Amino acid sequence: MRRIILLIFIAFMVATPVSAMEFTPPEAPDGAQVYMPEDNQTFSEGLWYVIKTAISKLQPSLTEASGVCLSLIAVTILVSILQGLTESASAAIKLAQTLAISMLLILPTNSLIALGAETVRQLSEYGKLLLPVLTAALAAQGGTTSSAALYAGTATFDAVLSSIISYVITPLLYIYLCLCIACSMVSHGMLKNLRDFAKWAMTWCLKTLLYVFTGYLSITKVISGTVDASAIKATKLAISGAVPVVGGLISDASETILVSAGLMKGAVGSYGLLAAISIWIGPFLQIGCQYLLLKMTAAVCGVIGSKENTALISDFSGAMGMLLAMTGTVCLLLLVSTVCFMKGVS
Repeated sequence: MRRIILLIFIAFMVATPVSAMEFTPPEAPDGAQVYMPEDNQTFSEGLWYVIKTAISKLQPSLTEASGVCLSLIAVTILVSILQGLTESASAAIKLAQTLAISMLLILPTNSLIALGAETVRQLSEYGKLLLPVLTAALAAQGGTTSSAALYAGTATFDAVLSSIISYVITPLLYIYLCLCIACSMVSHGMLKNLRDFAKWAMTWCLKTLLYVFTGYLSITKVISGTVDASAIKATKLAISGAVPVVGGLISDASETILVSAGLMKGAVGSYGLLAAISIWIGPFLQIGCQYLLLKMTAAVCGVIGSKENTALISDFSGAMGMLLAMTGTVCLLLLVSTVCFMKGVS
């Protein structure tokens, strides 16, 4: 009887109280709060709520973009009538049409470029708050190597991508639009080559960074995930063998901690995914509407207008497409890295 009491006493002495760490995701920015779902919804329900809310708030932007496109069609029809009546002044009329199209498009395009740059900044700032929480949650689950590698890579690529967008792609986008307007006024081979080069440089920067980032994640996940899984297994075996009698109990308790940390990490990651999408979806839909309407306007004007000015409208729609790619790349970087954190160790 004494041995049993002594054994129970020793068990209580070596037993360690365990609890899962609590990880709180950073709040979404004020502009994205209107899209965020209720806390009691699942991820799929929350995502559907974000999409429905963003679509319901799209009407003002859609109305404004439609007004611009109708004005472009009206200008093209008017110029076509004038060119049919006065063929001798066709060059002056063509120049006037280019200026009119540029004036109609430059203000909304500038606003959308500023919106895209602000969206990139907000996504980058939110990632700087979210990723450390996910790193701590993954480390608490046992993924010390994975968390360090993922955080280092994601933080580096986010900083590089944000800098390139701010100091390279955004200025190039303005240069590209200026070259498009110049090409519409004056048909010159060098201007066209410079315009095409600016578009290629912007596309190449985004694609290259995204390819390198996804490749880094693939290599890092395979190597660090295997190391962490082996380390966790070795630690549990060492605990079981090192502590007599109750070593197995402590090992099982440590596994419970890892499972609890994994659940908390999943909750933080789900909230982070919805917050990132909420930051991104409103501007993306606004820019996307402008992009699609300009594409349709260019198709209509191609039937009734000149080739050069129709190409100018298409070039402005191409600039909208570049904005979509710019914001989408930054959002995709944050989403992919968050999912990698949520997957944990192999």
